[in-house]
Amino acid sequence: MLTGLLNAGGTDYGVAVSGIAGPGGGSADKPVGTVYVGVACRDRRVVRRCGFDGDREAVRSATVLTALEMLLELARQ
Repeated sequence: MLTGLLNAGGTDYGVAVSGIAGPGGGSADKPVGTVYVGVACRDRRVVRRCGFDGDREAVRSATVLTALEMLLELARQ
């Protein structure tokens, strides 16, 4: 997803998220709140599996904050 984003968008940095914000859709292997957050630049990719608590809005907010923190960390390197 990240490679496609960088190639199709012609950007220097990209962010991709995928997961289960709820309230439904979770399973034993991937419960509600399981989110993968990825950030990339041309020469580096970082992907994290996160487990957030709370309702749909809380999971979405935590996802955005995590993605921004990861992007800032990547840009500083």
